[in-house]
Amino acid sequence: MDMNNNQYSGSNFDDFLAKDGILEEITIKAQKRLLTLQIQDIMVEANLTKSEIATRMNTSRSQLERLLDPENSSMTLDSLDRLARALGKQLRIEFA
Repeated sequence: MDMNNNQYSGSNFDDFLAKDGILEEITIKAQKRLLTLQIQDIMVEANLTKSEIATRMNTSRSQLERLLDPENSSMTLDSLDRLARALGKQLRIEFA
């Protein structure tokens, strides 16, 4: 392959994803993955199990598993707020 004819030469990865029409989808999945990792860190730090959190949220463990699934980006603000409170945290949402 001739590197001088690379149509993406000089562009960044976001440009590449945008051109393919998947930038928004990838960004949402990455944000959900980061949120899930943050929640897992809080759980380890507080020595909390998923069962304990589900009980605190007054929900089932399977419902909590769906909430923590990095591939599932469907979350309500109510669910996030209940999860935050179950972890002893406050939910803060901001636009950047």
